[in-house]
This record gives sequence, structure tokens and C-alpha cells, in this order.
Amino acid sequence: MKNIKKVAVLGGAGRTGKYVINQLLEQGFSVKALVRNPDKFTIQNSCLEIIKGDAVDEKIIWLLLQDCEAVISTIGQRPGESMVASQSIKNVLKAMKEFGIERFVLLAGLNIDTSFDKKSIKTIMATDWMKTNFPEIQEDRQKAYNFLVQSDSNWTQVRVPFIEFTDDSSKIAVNLEDCLGDKISAFDIAQFMVKEITESSYSRKSPFISNI
Repeated sequence: MKNIKKVAVLGGAGRTGKYVINQLLEQGFSVKALVRNPDKFTIQNSCLEIIKGDAVDEKIIWLLLQDCEAVISTIGQRPGESMVASQSIKNVLKAMKEFGIERFVLLAGLNIDTSFDKKSIKTIMATDWMKTNFPEIQEDRQKAYNFLVQSDSNWTQVRVPFIEFTDDSSKIAVNLEDCLGDKISAFDIAQFMVKEITESSYSRKSPFISNI
């Protein structure tokens, strides 16, 4: 994989996305972050470029990914708005192919199902709860995962349980079949995703990560 110096970030204004941007900057990467409301975005750095727009806008995604070597997405569903997961991933994959970008790391919940899963009763219950209470979001997220599988890109989808928005860090359990813990810190999520950008330890896989 070619040397990665600049990373495009979707969802950078979100609670987890800010941790990701800070980690990238601290580790010496340049960052292009997609932000809907730049006036409310507080991170400032000479190596950070802000792109105003929405992830469902194909033209904006092309602008975001231009001159980048990798993509990270922590984008979430906005309450009361149209589904964003599948369309944003479709846009990203198309732009990646056009620009020759290989690496894509994105964040998802426990509710995504893969053919490799051996989910415990607890994880199945969490998945079923999502399917019952938020069927449209669940369907869109699953559709997004299917787009990844059908693509030829080097992606990693990181599945997480309850997120604690803290700088605390502790040991992480990584498992391809089931989630072994009940929570994880946003700091540890960011650290794992940034590391995975360059190491590709879980290429074309969807690991569960949690604090233990």
C-alpha cells in the first residue's frame, strides 16, 4: 500500500469523529474533514482542511477525497433526516475508484450482520432491538455493508458497543465473530481506526472492538 499522508474524514464534526481527527493530527497526518456547519467546528490546525457539505452529495465527496490516500468515516444517522449510510458509502466507493484510493475504514454498530458472525445471545438481543425499533436505519446500514462487500476496495468496518466519550484508554478486545465487551471509549475507537488505516490488519473484515 502506498504511503498515506492525507486522510479524508466523514463525520468529523460528530462526537467520535473529533477524536479521530485529533488522533490523525497528533500522528502527523494531514486531514480533509467534511463538516456541515464549519462555523460550529472548533478544531483548528494548519494540517486540517475543512470541506463544507453533506455526505449524500456525490460532488462534495469527490471534492473531499481529491488528493487523499485514505478515508475514515464515523458518520451517523441524523434524527429526522433521510438515510445517509448507504448513499454516503456508495459515493465514497465511487470516488475512491476514480482517484485510486485503496484504504477505507469506517465505524458501525453491533447490529450489522456478516456471514462470519457467531453472535452471543447478548449481541443478538442488541441487534434485534435495533431491527425492531429502527428498521429503516438497520436496513440502510446493512445495505451499506453490502456495498462494501461487493466492492474491490480495501475496507475495514469497525463494529462497536456503547461509546463512552472520554479520553480514558484501556485494553481492547478484537473479535471477528462477536462483541466481547459492553462499551468502548471514543479515544480507543479513534486510536484503533487510525492504526488500521496504515496496518490493514483486518482488510475486508468487520471486527468487533470493545474495552475489557
